[in-house]
Amino acid sequence: MTRPGSNTAPSLSRGGRLASQVLSLLPSPSDYRGLRSTWRSDLLAGLTVGIVALPLALGFGVSSGVSAEAGLVTAIVAGVLAAVLGGSHVQVSGPTGAMVVVLLPIVATHGVGAVAAVSVMAGVIVLAAGALRMGRAISFIPWPVIEGFTLGIAVIIFLQQVPLLASPHRPRAGEHSSNAIVAAVQSLAAADLSYLPWSIGAAAAVVGIMLVAPRIHRALPGSLIGIVVVTVTVVIAPTPLAVIGALPSTLPAPSLPLLDAAAFVDLLLPALTVAALAAIESLLSVRVAASMVDTGGYDPDRELVGQGIASIGSGLFGGMPATGAIARTAVNIRSGGRTRLASAFHAVVLLVVVLVAAGPVGRIPLAALAGVLMITAVRMVRVRTMRSILRSTRSDAIGFVVTAVVTVSVDLIVAVLIGVLCAGFFAVRNLARSTGVRREQITGDPVPGDEKIAIVRFDGPLFFAAADRVFDAVTHLAEVEVVILRMSQLELVDATGAHILSDIVQTLERRGVTVLIKGVQPGHEDLFRTVGVLGSLRHHKHLFTGLAEAVDHARSHVTRNADARSA
Repeated sequence: MTRPGSNTAPSLSRGGRLASQVLSLLPSPSDYRGLRSTWRSDLLAGLTVGIVALPLALGFGVSSGVSAEAGLVTAIVAGVLAAVLGGSHVQVSGPTGAMVVVLLPIVATHGVGAVAAVSVMAGVIVLAAGALRMGRAISFIPWPVIEGFTLGIAVIIFLQQVPLLASPHRPRAGEHSSNAIVAAVQSLAAADLSYLPWSIGAAAAVVGIMLVAPRIHRALPGSLIGIVVVTVTVVIAPTPLAVIGALPSTLPAPSLPLLDAAAFVDLLLPALTVAALAAIESLLSVRVAASMVDTGGYDPDRELVGQGIASIGSGLFGGMPATGAIARTAVNIRSGGRTRLASAFHAVVLLVVVLVAAGPVGRIPLAALAGVLMITAVRMVRVRTMRSILRSTRSDAIGFVVTAVVTVSVDLIVAVLIGVLCAGFFAVRNLARSTGVRREQITGDPVPGDEKIAIVRFDGPLFFAAADRVFDAVTHLAEVEVVILRMSQLELVDATGAHILSDIVQTLERRGVTVLIKGVQPGHEDLFRTVGVLGSLRHHKHLFTGLAEAVDHARSHVTRNADARSA
């Protein structure tokens, strides 16, 4: 029996909210609202995206140092799981260029076998981030940092294709540097000059077709046409071009990657890096998708949950970590995709390719895939956006350039962190500059002794970055007997700002200057009491709500001081 005053009702309320939050992260029938009217366009969009995704999945699988098979498996398994479980109705997921950039050093250091384990570990981390409602964290990454990050990825993807063109032999683990620029130079230095004309010719043919096809008709899949043309040519006229090689005609059986404690510790940092990248890229992609079409918005937390499960599933089938793919998502939207059916069907299309056409796909030249990825990298660079950022503000331009340079030369996640820190530094500096401290004149008819009274007005925020400047400005006042600190226009105040106010009061009082405080806002009062600002005043009556009363009190102090000196 429930006792009066028990907390059963609040507990039920909390339980209901928790259940509602959990349900919001799960699929529901509302995900397919409108399917009856859009299923035809969804299927057509899924077919189109599947055609576009095929060469990209193969290329990213090869370029990552894993295999073309791993790229296809990722596109199929992760594509279905993310479509059904993710937070967007139109997001298309699979292997991406950004993930390739991270995976290549992991393969070089830990071997190909580590990729599936990293995929599962990273998936668990991303899933946990979604369950903990961390999806809105992407809003803390400034636009110039995102664009610098994208530019750096594009440069790396382009440079990663150089080894595929330089020699018919894939680089052995440790043969080339993990840095894309150094590896490209090393590949060119050791290039097979008899092979280069063939590889460059194949890549150039694909590039040319990809550039011309959209001009003939927007719907023509230039990448697929280019690969088919080059592959048929290679089959008809034997060449020394290296090809993908044999592919299995079925999906591999799922299995849990085996890890001992030492291997788990070794792979934990790479998994965290992969998870961070997967979360960032997926949330960026889903945000772009939401701005392109009105399909009911998106849920960033559910998107992380879906992407986490997608990477886990991909890893269990021997694939790679997956993320939302901005380019394929855009193709889906432009082709008429409006529900999750389109994204899921694109994975079905790729599965059919594996089951039916594994043999012909295995004969695709690696140089042709390199051509596809080079054009993909170039198209990632938006010149107009770069120009806009570079012409905006100096701080944004610096953040953009620094992020791009660090991405190419060091590491993707380090680049984002440095970019955010750089943006944060300039934001704090600009905010500190907005802090105003100025001396005001006493209004009304002047009274003898008013020159001994200083009214100091504070405007804007008062926080750690502006504290020293504020302290110097106020404590350097000379030939005054009373200082009135006007607080009514003060905005943000942190503990450092409050502490510096306490120091100002104590410093002036030690010099014999009486300090009066006027207009403390209710939101600041508790902080001022806790830090000791109000306690530093000589008397509790030195706190005022109106300026006129504070001025009258200040004049009384000046008068008493004058009388004391004349006595």
